Amino acid sequence: MNTEVKQSAALKGGEWLVKESSPFEVFTPENFSEEQLMIRDMCEQYLDKEVYPILDRIDAMEPGLMKSLLTKAGEQGLLATSFPEEFGGLGKDFVTSTIVNEYLGAGHSFSVAIAAHTGIGTLPILYFGTPEQKQKYIPKLITGEWAGAYGLTEPNSGSDALGAKTTARLSSDGKHYLVNGQKCWITNGGFANVYTVFAKVDGDKFTGFIIERGTEGFTQGPEEHKMGIKGSSTVQLYFQDCKVPVENVLGEIGKGHKIAFNILNIGRLKLAAAALGGAKRATTDSVRYAKTREQFKQPIANFGAIKYKLAEMAVKIFVGESALYRTANWIDRKEQELIEAGKPFSEALLGGAEEYAIECAMLKVFGSEALDYVVDEGVQIHGGNGFSAEYNISRAYRDSRINRIYEGTNEINRLLTLDMTLKRAMQGRLDLMGPAMSVQKELMSIPDFGAEEEGAFVKEKKLIANLKKAILMASGAAVQKLMTKIETEQEVLMNLADMAIETFNAESVLLRVMKMVDQKGEAASANHIDIMRTYLYDAADNVNKFGKDAINSFAEGDEQRMILMGLKRFTKAEPFNTKDARRRIADKMIREGRYAF
Repeated sequence: MNTEVKQSAALKGGEWLVKESSPFEVFTPENFSEEQLMIRDMCEQYLDKEVYPILDRIDAMEPGLMKSLLTKAGEQGLLATSFPEEFGGLGKDFVTSTIVNEYLGAGHSFSVAIAAHTGIGTLPILYFGTPEQKQKYIPKLITGEWAGAYGLTEPNSGSDALGAKTTARLSSDGKHYLVNGQKCWITNGGFANVYTVFAKVDGDKFTGFIIERGTEGFTQGPEEHKMGIKGSSTVQLYFQDCKVPVENVLGEIGKGHKIAFNILNIGRLKLAAAALGGAKRATTDSVRYAKTREQFKQPIANFGAIKYKLAEMAVKIFVGESALYRTANWIDRKEQELIEAGKPFSEALLGGAEEYAIECAMLKVFGSEALDYVVDEGVQIHGGNGFSAEYNISRAYRDSRINRIYEGTNEINRLLTLDMTLKRAMQGRLDLMGPAMSVQKELMSIPDFGAEEEGAFVKEKKLIANLKKAILMASGAAVQKLMTKIETEQEVLMNLADMAIETFNAESVLLRVMKMVDQKGEAASANHIDIMRTYLYDAADNVNKFGKDAINSFAEGDEQRMILMGLKRFTKAEPFNTKDARRRIADKMIREGRYAF
């Protein structure tokens, strides 16, 4: 296996929009090391052995069951992957921890519990804790002896996290903070031993605290009855003069937003990973059902309408996976760069996630919506049986829906994608002005009909370059026209974000396939080329539609006509028979009886 990735300087966050990437600088799942493949297999085996046989018991919330599963996972090292060796962790890189998230992501409610525990339940202490706090809590959390949870959301503050009403004031003897308020939708809340909770000191300084189960003044409500992820413990937390020792302040007073927002960056990427893991399992279930279910004296897998659905599942998964590991490797490399520059371990980890916060937001949107497509069409393929609790696809359908809500709603993540990109441009961290001016100049000039560049995938590379120009053109025009009002034009911002998501994914899958063809040849990569070309063909139309919707919202007259002409020019794709390509993609899965890419 060729695991080499050319280690030139990684692109900075958002730079993919204005710079070209080489396929040989992109990390893909084909680059997994032998150790990473072994860890992947261990995760799949854990679900097969420990989780799938008892899914009904998990959903029934059998007392002590979920905690015991976390403990067993801890015994196998699955909770310790990316934690430092000094605390008993395995010290693996970010890509490896992403693999764990993906391949445990198909475990329904268990996946939610383990992701919350290893992510928001543990990382705040690792990143922001004092040496004493880390030494006290991290070893217990990564072995599964203790379970972790995270209390940010309140009844009246979801997306507006800083609007929290929970307060904390120093006791008269100066030894405790007295916390008052409540938190809701707390994953693992019913059995966790330690919670990261946010409150406003003196009513205005948003601050993190570490609160242990059993602390005086701390109680929890009953388990919530939910539409999906039924086996995941979800409770409200109540604090009434809850006595938190001053040494349990997490990070600095008044700097809790740094904890909350940085943890969400990492959580978004890992949610995308878990969603893709769940999508692979649901796709395999749908393929197997389509092969065995007969109608009109033949398996429904023979019908074009079913093949379309199966192929589209594969396209979304393969594309999402390409973008996921491209980004995970960027984060990994940024972490190493900061460590080599002398930054403390926790600062380096935070720096990596912050640098690629834009990409994490895009991945979260696409991953959660790809899973929603897969399970929705999976139910359709199962027909009436898909609506029956006897078939696991109905559980997958219910469990999927929450992913578009937590870790920041998809609407918030779309808005953040543009907001962070524009802010970086204004801060000088990202040069958008130069490329945007070049696009404007190109629009005013006569198109170049000179000789085409020669080589593999030339037309695909040109399409990606043009889709980027479409984003720069539409975004630049929107900023010029709307100025400071752009923040209130959420529909426009979300259109522009969707243009970016489609283009980032399209480039990621093209780079992955170019690399595969270089290493294995076109014949061996034929199905992957079909996936890539199908996605690019559709992406061009999607970018055109999102762009038109944005442009028609703020431009009119001659200006509108000129920009729309530019959009049409930049989103023109070569004709491609996606029907036959999808049939070839589906046929491979039908032959193998599983998601096969």
